[in-house]
Amino acid sequence: MRAEATPIVLLHGVGLDATMWEPVIRVMGDALGPVVAVDLPGHGTRPPLREPQSLASLAADVIDRIPPAPLHLVGFSLGALIAQHIARFSAARVATLACVSSVCRRTPSEAANVASRLAAAGDDFAGSVEASIARWFPPGTAVSSHDIEATRRVLLANDVESYLHAYAVFARGDREIAPALARIHAPTLAITGADDPGSTPEMSRRLADAIPNCRVEVVPGTRHMMPLEDPVTLVAAIATLLNEGKGHDHD
Repeated sequence: MRAEATPIVLLHGVGLDATMWEPVIRVMGDALGPVVAVDLPGHGTRPPLREPQSLASLAADVIDRIPPAPLHLVGFSLGALIAQHIARFSAARVATLACVSSVCRRTPSEAANVASRLAAAGDDFAGSVEASIARWFPPGTAVSSHDIEATRRVLLANDVESYLHAYAVFARGDREIAPALARIHAPTLAITGADDPGSTPEMSRRLADAIPNCRVEVVPGTRHMMPLEDPVTLVAAIATLLNEGKGHDHD
C-alpha cells in the first residue's frame, strides 16, 4: 500500500483527548494521508473506566476502533505505550510506529516519581492538574495561553475514578511492555523534547536500544507537550518515518 494512502492514527496521553492533536492535524493537512485521532478508553467521548485496567485491555479497546488496514500509529505518552503494545501483539495492523514523549523502562527513582504523582491525583485532583500544567508549560513556553487553558479544561473535565485507572496503567505500563519491545519490527521513531523531565531523552534512547528498527530524535527547547509546542518539527519527523516505512513487510 502506498504510504500516502495509509491511515495515520493518533493516540493521546492520559487525561487528555483527541483534541490535543489539532495543531498536528493542521500542519499535516492532507499531505501525508488520512488522519484519525482516537479518544482512549475512559477519555473524551468514551465511557468512564470503572475497574482497573492493563495496557493490554486499553490496547484491545483501541484496536476495535481503528481502521483495519495497516496504518501509521502515532502515540503520545500513555498513547505511546498503547501503540507499542499494538505494534507488538497486532503487528499486521502497524506499518510504522511513532512514540512521542514516551516513557520506557523507568528507573526505581523514575517509577517512584510517577507513583507519587498518581497518589497526588487521588488526594487532590485539581491540584494535580495545576501541577501538570506548571510542569508542561513553564514561564516562557511557546504554547499560547488559549491552548494552555484548553488543556486545563480537558484535564479538569475528567471523571476522577476513570482518570486514576488510566493513570495507573501509565505508571506501570512501561514495565508491562518492556519484555515485548524487542519483538516490535515496524520502523519506529522515538521522539521527545530535550527538556522533558518525565519522558526524558534517555527514555527515548532506551526505546531505541530495545526496539530493533528504532530511530531517536530529541527536539531542542521542547518539553512534554510537543504536539502543542512544536507540531511542525513533530510532523516533519513523522513524515520522514512514513517514508522509511514504505514497503514495510507485514508478514
